[in-house]
Amino acid sequence: MVKQAACETPGEKTGHSAGGRLPSSEMQRDLGVLAHESQKFPSVTLLLAVFSTGIGGTFQYGYNISIINAPSMHVQKFINETWEIRYSSDLDRGLLRLLWSIIVSTFTLGGFLGAWLGGLLAVRFGRKRTLLLINILVLAGSALMGASNPAGVFELLIVGRFLVGLHSGVGLCVQPMYLGEIAPKALRGTISMGTSVFITAGILIGQVMGQRELLGGEEYWPILLSSSCIPAILQLLLLPWFPESPRYLFIDKREEMKALHALRRFHDANSYVSELEDLEKECAEIQVQQSKRLCGLLSDHSTRWQLITVIIMNMAQQLSGINAILSDYYYHSTVDLEKGEYGQAVQNPIYFYATYVFNQAGIAEAYIPYVTMGTGACECVSALCCGLLIERLGRRALILGGYSLMALWCAVMTITLTYQASYFWVPYMTMTCLFAFILSFGLGPGGVTNTVTGELFTQSTRPAAYTIGSSMNWISFFFIGLIFPMIVEGLQQFCFIIFLVECLLVTLFIYIVLPETKNKSFLDIEKEFRARNFKSGITEAVNRNMLVSSC
Repeated sequence: MVKQAACETPGEKTGHSAGGRLPSSEMQRDLGVLAHESQKFPSVTLLLAVFSTGIGGTFQYGYNISIINAPSMHVQKFINETWEIRYSSDLDRGLLRLLWSIIVSTFTLGGFLGAWLGGLLAVRFGRKRTLLLINILVLAGSALMGASNPAGVFELLIVGRFLVGLHSGVGLCVQPMYLGEIAPKALRGTISMGTSVFITAGILIGQVMGQRELLGGEEYWPILLSSSCIPAILQLLLLPWFPESPRYLFIDKREEMKALHALRRFHDANSYVSELEDLEKECAEIQVQQSKRLCGLLSDHSTRWQLITVIIMNMAQQLSGINAILSDYYYHSTVDLEKGEYGQAVQNPIYFYATYVFNQAGIAEAYIPYVTMGTGACECVSALCCGLLIERLGRRALILGGYSLMALWCAVMTITLTYQASYFWVPYMTMTCLFAFILSFGLGPGGVTNTVTGELFTQSTRPAAYTIGSSMNWISFFFIGLIFPMIVEGLQQFCFIIFLVECLLVTLFIYIVLPETKNKSFLDIEKEFRARNFKSGITEAVNRNMLVSSC
């Protein structure tokens, strides 16, 4: 890994900028006060950088887990017809189910492997360059999926979905890292929310594009699956115009003047001085450390509780009952090859019950896809609201409130689903609870988790921390998709009791362990955890934390 070069203490380091030497520590402190007061809104450059990063980053994740639902019947029909032409025999029903499950699940496999690569690539190539390089995966995957139907090779869908999933795994790891590092301290939460905003925007746009009037028809599904190339091309055109992460340039690469130039572009006229002072302090603090590998982070007692917190928060995000963001789709209904009927894909727990609730409310089945777009819009609005509130209310208030409200809605939905057919107004109440659950998730854990993951670690440990957190997220993603059909079959509507208990336990854990991170430097947050990490008396880890970590 890249070794951190020794840094001089704040105020001692000098360099040449547009005005000569870098500001002294006294001047930085004076201007830092002004910066804190003036940097209330992000600069235009910063906002454009967020868009350029998100459109080819986490937007792709939301978009690709959304668009796979619309053409599910058409793709299964294509697989069956291709098999008959290739082997002159009918495709077994179980084998068709297996092939469709593989096409869907390879996205998750690719995402998991991508999460393990994300931290390594972010250190080796930098945050921005990694985001640009992985667009090769999306372009290749889109081309393969688009060519599958003309070529009559359904295996190309498996490879294409894997490559797109690999991109999403790396993107979910690197994009929040980049956004958190380019944002001023006072706006770090708002800027980091770009990750969740673009996920939900991808879900919503994927739902819109999958409508039968657009690209959801039988003849257009190859175009729908290959349309991921458009956001990738947009990012390749836009992102090169913006600088690399100032923290990566300053601490990892020791390119001080490039770092100063990046700070000035991303921040306003004064706030970059305050950010530069934080960079110098952090660089001096970790000057003898390397960027830690996974085994180094796992064995480091000085980051023990930060790591536990990140693992639990990322697992809870997927196991809460909504799978954070729309999960991949579980093969649920039957397949009748003789009649030409093919199974539908069923979404996560909340969306699984959404179709049932909409039917009970009297909405015709033909119109349910349009109503389902309302759930995507609800997620998108909640993510935007979270971005507006996160610097006012803080991280703790939003995530504690989000999980608490989710537990409440789980309890109410268990009751209303039990008496769904008893009173005419109960289905409407259940529908209201569904939307309230989605809003609560988006305002709390859906938006805050990625932000907190980056804030709990300093530069030397952040890439490995994102790798571990993202990996646990993908594992939980796959796990809930595997066991949910069995849970709902056995417990029916009472499955929400499990999610209720999980939300309450996570709320208790966060209340006890997680401090407020709003408007604090990464070093200040680390110091708050230090007393907890060494509470058991393992003081020798302080010295070990200053040594070179290696696997």
